[in-house]
Amino acid sequence: MDRSTFTGLFLILIILVGSFYLTKPSEEEIKKEQQRQDSIALVQTEAPKESLSDSLAQQSQLATEVDSSTMRGPFGAARMGSEQLIVLENELIKAEISSKGGRVKSVEIKGDKTFSGAPLILYQGDQNRFGLIFTTSENVLINTNDFYFQSQGDNNNYIVQNQDGKELTMRLSYNANQYVDYVYTLKSNSYQLGLTIMTKGLQNIASASTKELILQLATSLPQKEQDLNDERQKSTAYFKELNGDVEDLSTTKDDSETLPSKTEWISFKQHYFSSVLINDNGFDGGDIKVMTSTNDTIVKSFVANVNLAFNKQEINTYPLHFYFGPNKFHTLKDQGHDLEKQVYMGWGPMRWINRLVTLPVFNALESLNWSYGLIILALTILIKIALSPLTYKSYLSMAKMRVLKPEMDQIKEKVGEDNQTLLQQEYLKLYKQAGVNPMGGCIPVLLQMPFMMAFFFFFPNLFELRGESFLWMKDLSTYDSLISFSTVPILNLNHISLMCILMTCATLLTTWYNNAVSGAAGQMKYIGYIMPLVFFFVLNSYPSGLNYYYFLSTCFTFLIQFFIRRSVNDEKIHAMIQANKKKPESAKKKSTFQKRMEDYMRQQQQKGQKG
Repeated sequence: MDRSTFTGLFLILIILVGSFYLTKPSEEEIKKEQQRQDSIALVQTEAPKESLSDSLAQQSQLATEVDSSTMRGPFGAARMGSEQLIVLENELIKAEISSKGGRVKSVEIKGDKTFSGAPLILYQGDQNRFGLIFTTSENVLINTNDFYFQSQGDNNNYIVQNQDGKELTMRLSYNANQYVDYVYTLKSNSYQLGLTIMTKGLQNIASASTKELILQLATSLPQKEQDLNDERQKSTAYFKELNGDVEDLSTTKDDSETLPSKTEWISFKQHYFSSVLINDNGFDGGDIKVMTSTNDTIVKSFVANVNLAFNKQEINTYPLHFYFGPNKFHTLKDQGHDLEKQVYMGWGPMRWINRLVTLPVFNALESLNWSYGLIILALTILIKIALSPLTYKSYLSMAKMRVLKPEMDQIKEKVGEDNQTLLQQEYLKLYKQAGVNPMGGCIPVLLQMPFMMAFFFFFPNLFELRGESFLWMKDLSTYDSLISFSTVPILNLNHISLMCILMTCATLLTTWYNNAVSGAAGQMKYIGYIMPLVFFFVLNSYPSGLNYYYFLSTCFTFLIQFFIRRSVNDEKIHAMIQANKKKPESAKKKSTFQKRMEDYMRQQQQKGQKG
């Protein structure tokens, strides 16, 4: 590989490595920011029971302290009670509805487990809040999360299998004609839990100035994956403007956003699972916040306050629905509402490569019911075959430069290294006579770079690999640990990945072969060995599926280059170059690079003459 190729690749790799480390917050920064946030949001170490939002929620909690005066206030009879749980369950999810707040207390995703093998509970217990907030005509702040609802009908659990669905109504009563209903519906084989909020007679309870109700959601999501730091880096809040685009908050620091005036949905997204609240008519604005917890069992905490338009009429109805499920691209896409945009596929051309090429090919291979290790193998082979013309063109260009090297050395010896302008002019004449483009080996490599980088985003966000094993790798969605040890502070290293070692060794072998073929020397030679070692520390904690792909890709690249090397005859290339030298200048086609270099050299000559 020539100097230009190495220089281009080196700069690209430096940018990647630099951006990775510069955007990653330190533990000290996370803890410092968390301390600041503690003044406005409570994230307790075991089970947060207070509000995670602002003073509005804090006032609500104070307003619900039980004493003789509050018992006589609005919904006073519902301020005390005992919690009862009713289960809504189908083939995919199991949701517990609590009489305390009438809210969804916990959701289990069936068929999935945490990294430790425990049932996968999306969120649970008092780590989540859900309630309507408004002020009464007596200037009492109400948060329905703190009141006890009553189920309408029996209190039996509902199991939905191969049925149209079940409905559960939880009611917060003021009197027989004034109440708030949460109507839950669950259909068979669905990750969606319907929720219709209906208020009756509330216009006579709420203050005259009330134009909207605030619906508050807050939760702290427990760890589900092996690598907590990686799970935090891929967890944040998302929202979508009605008839607009999907937006997300920062993944690397605490963040908050004011929601658009019409917001279609909000989402609390963990790495591989999401809790989404959807309003087809749109919420009337609000705010959303995400915070990193200092608790080593909590990934992040989320708070959202969304507004529901309140009309001064007998009945107000708000049809909503939840999505509780995996961040699997096609599963999210089937829900509608652009939920699949929560699956990060990279930026710029990498996103379109993954969505239009990689994902369809992967799904086609998945339909063959192979193991995912074999699917990645087949995907690698197909990609390498598709890119082989570029690989061949790159190698052929490097072979031409290798054949020209003796003549370039003669020119360098004759002209010397002191006058770089003259040296480049002589090189340019040689390139022109031989019909060789010195950038011809670099351009095909750069064209392949987006495909290589696309997988850097594809595999770490691919739900299908979660929990899938291959060879010694127990889970392709996270790192394989050959050796584990106490964390090394400077390197932030607590394990060694065997697949990452194999990938690094394969890259070093390929670099050695390229150096031997191209005759690279000096700093170019050593850069090729340094970069794989740098990337070992970067990729050591990345999914074993990604390192497995890079290992296969490097091995196939080595084989392709080996066979191309055997098929390319340097003597024929030399004869072709010599024949091209004998052609008249008018018959030689100049490359864009040659034209630009000629213009540059001409400008340098003019400056030298003026000087």
